[in-house]
Amino acid sequence: MELSLRRLRMLRELHRRGTVTAAATALHYSPSGVSQQLAQLEREVGVKLVERHGRRVQLTELGLLLSEHAEDILGSVERATAALERAQEGVTARLDAGVWASVASGLLPTALSALAVDHPGIEVRTVELAPEETAEAVRDGALDLSFVIDYSDHTMPWDADLARVVIAVERLHVAAPSGTVPEGTTSLTALAESPWILPGPRSHFGRAVRIACQRHGFAPRVSHKVEEQSTALAMVAGGLGVTLVSDLGLTWLPAGVDIVALDEPVMRTVSIAYRTTSPLRRSVELVIDAVRTAAAEKGVAASSPLPGPPGTDTSQDGREA
Repeated sequence: MELSLRRLRMLRELHRRGTVTAAATALHYSPSGVSQQLAQLEREVGVKLVERHGRRVQLTELGLLLSEHAEDILGSVERATAALERAQEGVTARLDAGVWASVASGLLPTALSALAVDHPGIEVRTVELAPEETAEAVRDGALDLSFVIDYSDHTMPWDADLARVVIAVERLHVAAPSGTVPEGTTSLTALAESPWILPGPRSHFGRAVRIACQRHGFAPRVSHKVEEQSTALAMVAGGLGVTLVSDLGLTWLPAGVDIVALDEPVMRTVSIAYRTTSPLRRSVELVIDAVRTAAAEKGVAASSPLPGPPGTDTSQDGREA
């Protein structure tokens, strides 16, 4: 009997999440694809692993037994992969990384170009996710590493099975239609009556900006709810309102937008998260080094990172949480 690691991972996710749809979402498959793979796994092992109860599915006793062993098997594979990478003179690996727009455009082109020259055996494939989803995808094994963020007014809930290395520290700036905000610095309070362009309050960024505004005594009047900074900046250029934009987000700055500093800065840290359930892979370490170098070239190096939750590595040379 040969067990497919991919199918074992699907069985594990089904046990964790309780529905095929939730497992499929976590692993970036379609629900029908997960169902087909689980049926194939049942044929391979020759026993019933999953039972349907109405619209929900439940693991059988044998399914639960195999799911427990799947944790050990997948963990052993990760440890073996890390050991092999450490033993190689030239590292060969393929990594899946979770990104969002500003790091994908602001850091990755520089970092991955340098990595391809220095370590051509490492291939990094990226998946764009909402920042709120990237850490969970690493914990669940769908990704090898991901970028995560924390704001000075709103930190991200953390998982004990993950560690992170701080890559960059960014300021958030006011982006306003040209000529509508005095040059120099301004305050959030001065923007209390302005129309705002922000993501919804469920997004980490949208929540962080709302908390910062509330700390200054007002709730922003959101006239346009959009998720991407590039879209928000285009709407600012059209005179539709104001927003906040990060250092890396300035990559998309269009004509017709003034960038003004806040007198009480709102900050955010950008980190790379990885699992602590196995030794840190050499390939992940090299990606971290390349991204740190790119952040330094962009002027956002984490020389004075914000305090992070337990498990955060805020040093410049440290690797373990």
